[in-house]
Amino acid sequence: MSKVVLASQLPKNPNASLAPGLKQRHVTMLSIAGVIGAGLFVGSGHAIASAGPSVLLAYLIAGTLVVLVMRMLGEMAVASPDTGSFSTYADRSIGRWAGFTIGWLYWWFWVLVIPLEAIAAAAILNAWFPAIDTWIFALAVTFLLTVTNLFSVARYGEFEFWFALLKVIAIVAFIVLGALAMAGGLPDREVSGLSNLMASHGGFFPNGYAAVIGALLTTMFSFMGTEIVTIAAAESKDPAKQITRATNSVIWRIALFYLVSIFIVISIVPWNDPQLMQVGSYQRALELLNIPHAKLIVDLVVLVAVASCLNSAIYTSSRMVFSLAKRGDAPAVLKRTNEAHVPRAAVLASTAVGFLTTIANYFAPGEVFTFLLATSGAVALLVYLVIAVAQLRMRKLLIASGQPIEFRMWLYPWLTWAVIVFIVVALGIMLSMPAHQNEVMATGLLTVLIVCIGLLNAKRKRRIEEGFEAVAVR
Repeated sequence: MSKVVLASQLPKNPNASLAPGLKQRHVTMLSIAGVIGAGLFVGSGHAIASAGPSVLLAYLIAGTLVVLVMRMLGEMAVASPDTGSFSTYADRSIGRWAGFTIGWLYWWFWVLVIPLEAIAAAAILNAWFPAIDTWIFALAVTFLLTVTNLFSVARYGEFEFWFALLKVIAIVAFIVLGALAMAGGLPDREVSGLSNLMASHGGFFPNGYAAVIGALLTTMFSFMGTEIVTIAAAESKDPAKQITRATNSVIWRIALFYLVSIFIVISIVPWNDPQLMQVGSYQRALELLNIPHAKLIVDLVVLVAVASCLNSAIYTSSRMVFSLAKRGDAPAVLKRTNEAHVPRAAVLASTAVGFLTTIANYFAPGEVFTFLLATSGAVALLVYLVIAVAQLRMRKLLIASGQPIEFRMWLYPWLTWAVIVFIVVALGIMLSMPAHQNEVMATGLLTVLIVCIGLLNAKRKRRIEEGFEAVAVR
């Protein structure tokens, strides 16, 4: 059985080599807009086209799941802030192999986000400057944002603050504009409104109930990143306070930025509009409202969102592998920090893999990059599953250690168990759906491989510890 560490036995400051360089406004804005990525502006079009108006249920289900998971994560993070976040909590409450596995899976997910966002940014820039190849733009954007992450965490926080602020302004402006159009406040713009949801184009479930489950994986990918605030807060001056604020605000953030904005999109754009998947949901909505330069406006917003996600991908992957290294689950060189308390080796290692996968997308056979993406397809659900199981175990450890629980999960343990059952059932259903079989199976194979490596690593660590104990006795 894996050794479990009680909260009272943990070091007071597990991130002593990282500096609390993030200001309150950095963490606040990161918590507000960190969840807004290119998946909302572009990927939502695919989800709407596959499920129709019932995609709102997919976003509602995914949003509810994220709210519950963030509440669980918040309980653990407030009790013990750590840059390794749920990976560290899984290590302490479930076992070393669990923290090892989910940490490396999460790192792999964000490392693959780097080329995805770089390619998206390059496509926009290449459309503006066609003389320059897209792969050059992709590498240049990745290089520039890597540099910002090499100086100090405050630099990352400042960039992310302005990226997030622009995203918030864009979403709020779109909601206001859409609401005016639906209310008849824009002259010469006819909007179908609620008839798009209920009456026209096949009703609310035009492709059946199963389409909602199919759209769930796409929506879950869009929500991935909400948990970053618990990682970043560990580098702020008052982590527990910042995490509490961020977790409490997740409900209105998801309701406003996702549910309300997607509701407005569907009210303006018929779900079976042939342009929906080609140009994206928000651009198509602006086009139907006869907004001048709709493509340029959306391209600018998407470019900001892409840069924000790329910036966060570099930061998050580097901090996760730094945490793994501190626990002895990654090469020791990755836990080193410079005079500014930045884990530069971890940043460079994560970005290097991102560079290689970006190059693979352009110069290797297409199947290579497609397979790499498939291996991260269900990571979001696995991360949430581990968070739920870790919270079940961690609560018992906190109570046993006598540590007060300042931030609690609702209706413990029933809602936690409900989340676990839902995720297991959702993964089973997705495994039976041809459109998502490859993603779930590829992620499953990668998980099994990392679990095996994790078990071997844990066994090696135990032997080393036993060797030290034997020497100490002598």
